[in-house]
Amino acid sequence: MQNTPMLPPNITVLERGWLSSNNILITGRKTTALIDSGYCTHAPQTLALVQAALQGRPLDVLVNTHLHSDHCGGNAVLQAHYPALQTLIPPGLSAHVRDWDPDALTFVPTGQNCPPFSFDAALVPGTELSLGDMTWQVHAAPGHDTHSVILFEPASLTLVSADALWERGFGVVFPELEGIEAFTAVGDTLDLIERLAPKTVIPGHGPAFSDLETALSTARKRLAGFVYQPAKHITYAAKVLLKFKLLEAQSLSQSALMTWADTTPYFRLIFNTHFADREFTVWVEQLIADLVRSGAAVREGLTIKNLG
Repeated sequence: MQNTPMLPPNITVLERGWLSSNNILITGRKTTALIDSGYCTHAPQTLALVQAALQGRPLDVLVNTHLHSDHCGGNAVLQAHYPALQTLIPPGLSAHVRDWDPDALTFVPTGQNCPPFSFDAALVPGTELSLGDMTWQVHAAPGHDTHSVILFEPASLTLVSADALWERGFGVVFPELEGIEAFTAVGDTLDLIERLAPKTVIPGHGPAFSDLETALSTARKRLAGFVYQPAKHITYAAKVLLKFKLLEAQSLSQSALMTWADTTPYFRLIFNTHFADREFTVWVEQLIADLVRSGAAVREGLTIKNLG
């Protein structure tokens, strides 16, 4: 758990790493709220961290900035522990949550897991939301995820940017993997963040930061590189999916990792769309070699282990 000095005193950032998104706890005089709940395998830890931070108080509201598995995978555990919990999600995929369609929610296509959860209301862009004693603006933030939102508190100039902006980049632009042009939306969202001019940014991953100018410059250079060379983004996305699986399992035989890649729809879609002139196993082996070379994984005999 990390208390960030630059934040308002009633906001605590539970910084989690990469398998689980950050959890942002907001406490008020009468109510408490949590933004994003991490990945399902970390759900017991998420609950323990929230309980420790609340010191006996109940959790009243749970907000998801978007419905990727690393941001909503702890929802079910939190809902089970706090029966009165009110859960708010962006409206774009709400019907698929109501009917629980893990394919439409992209959990199956990405080869990831998320226990079913329910929701009570939608986070409608253009509206305001009370969390703790603070009033937050809800803004649409398409790009990384078509239906993502970001939350801005104008009194303290605090922004919860989710995966739309990190200190050194932004999340994989998932619509691009399906052939949907979304790089323009990424740029538009970066422009929106610049107009909001937050003093403090709480990203979906990594520590909170205040140097908005440098973060936006870094993100725009990264975006320009992807626009100029889309295959670079596609390869990056494939390595992110592999790395996420290693983060989840920590250690897999190369054959098991290869089988996972072969049976994961997004992986097959990436290959069939962009690399079908190659041998599938050779392509995946090259991606694994890139992860090892970059220090993101280590090879021990026939086993691939997560590193860092």
